[in-house]
Amino acid sequence: MGKPTGFLEFDRAAPQKDAVESRKQNYQEFVQLYSDEQLNSQAARCMDCGIPFCHSGCPLGNVIPEFNDAVYDGKWEDAYNILSSTNNFPEFTGRICPAPCESACVLGINKSPVAIEEIEKHIIEIAYKKGYVKPNKSFLKTGKKIAVVGSGPSGLAAAAQLNKAGHDVVVYERDDKVGGLLRYGIPDFKLDKSVIDRRIEIMEESGIEFRTNAEVGNNVPASELSAYDAVVLAGGSTIPRNLNIPGRELKGVYFAMEFLKQQNKRVGNSPIDVEEIMATDKNVLVIGGGDTGSDCVGTSNRHGAKSVTQFELMPQPPQTRTAAMPWPTYPMLLKTTTSHEEGCQRHWSISTKEFLGDAEGNLRGALVVDLEWETDALGRPTSFKEVEGSQREIPCELVTLAMGFLHPQHQGLLQQLGVTLDGRGNVQATESEYKTTADKIFVAGDMRRGQSLVVWAISEGRECARKVDEFLMGTTELESKEAVYNYA
Repeated sequence: MGKPTGFLEFDRAAPQKDAVESRKQNYQEFVQLYSDEQLNSQAARCMDCGIPFCHSGCPLGNVIPEFNDAVYDGKWEDAYNILSSTNNFPEFTGRICPAPCESACVLGINKSPVAIEEIEKHIIEIAYKKGYVKPNKSFLKTGKKIAVVGSGPSGLAAAAQLNKAGHDVVVYERDDKVGGLLRYGIPDFKLDKSVIDRRIEIMEESGIEFRTNAEVGNNVPASELSAYDAVVLAGGSTIPRNLNIPGRELKGVYFAMEFLKQQNKRVGNSPIDVEEIMATDKNVLVIGGGDTGSDCVGTSNRHGAKSVTQFELMPQPPQTRTAAMPWPTYPMLLKTTTSHEEGCQRHWSISTKEFLGDAEGNLRGALVVDLEWETDALGRPTSFKEVEGSQREIPCELVTLAMGFLHPQHQGLLQQLGVTLDGRGNVQATESEYKTTADKIFVAGDMRRGQSLVVWAISEGRECARKVDEFLMGTTELESKEAVYNYA
């Protein structure tokens, strides 16, 4: 620990953000970096807590107290080496991860937890600035060639780890640019795409080959994968949950990713080959209370929407932990994002019954009803009923459905490969082996476990890479860990 009394002397402090009215005028990142003094004091808050539960809170097992100590002492290269030993992409997690590590922070029992996510971001940004982030070229080549399908965080992590182990790696991406949901899902004001480009350049210099506009199972036949010694499927969970109610077919009702992907393409000067979706001067309704819904709120405000309203079926979460969410579990608390700060009416315990249109088939409103929830002994919602007399119409000319994702796309790649699906429609694989029912084909990330967090995607990619290495090289688990993880 950097300073034994740091957690007593310093309070948690968030970095400064650009003013709301200013940041709504563009799509640039608006969270500033800490000053050197602020970074030092925030790192000093990390305690000598005996058992650092933050390790288990993070799926990557980041060695958090050690890199906080290095930050406090100004040992930037040590901090970078410690952080990058478990996390391939701190520049992603430091910006868009919900930070389950902070929920497990021991200091969080009775104080605000250590600002772990922000410290991660600072470590990697300083590492880039000082030139510590370099291509990782293995001089011990195995002669094995591996295809990774999908270039989201899981696919990128698998590719990076397999490259470290000396394998030749080719990554297939169906879009025109690499990054998956990082590129065409997360708004630029949360993750500037130059951050992705910077990392991809390092990976290309490391020897990884990227092929864009290459949808395996469509314009690239799945049979092409047979030429590889192993295949990693990392295509993500891309089929969104629909809302099948009357009026769903009206013009003005879209899935959230249709809306968000277009805006990312617009900012990135990529062609948009479908009719454009804009929120300008419209009453916008966002259905879904998670991060994707929040991203729709922020994007709508930047479009210049007349109003933005967000619905959530579940009741409003509490602001502090309850008996149903004890420390160090990840608590489902009320979350107010920077997008909500920019302007949004939020409603909980509300259901949309019907979308209403005009004579030309355009959306003009939604018929909604309030819900009353029953709870169990711990206060957890179990069932609901509609509140009598609460049904009403609200005006809206644009609806984005942000209710999560069901499973990966089955048509094309998965059907052609003949892999077995599980009961949820994800690709079936053994829990510890990441291997599908098809020969030499592995799977990782959301395509295997279902929609999840960016840290889980990176963790899955890393672990899957280790299993692929064991499969190809006939090594033991320990030998494979050394090969895949221990290249500097």
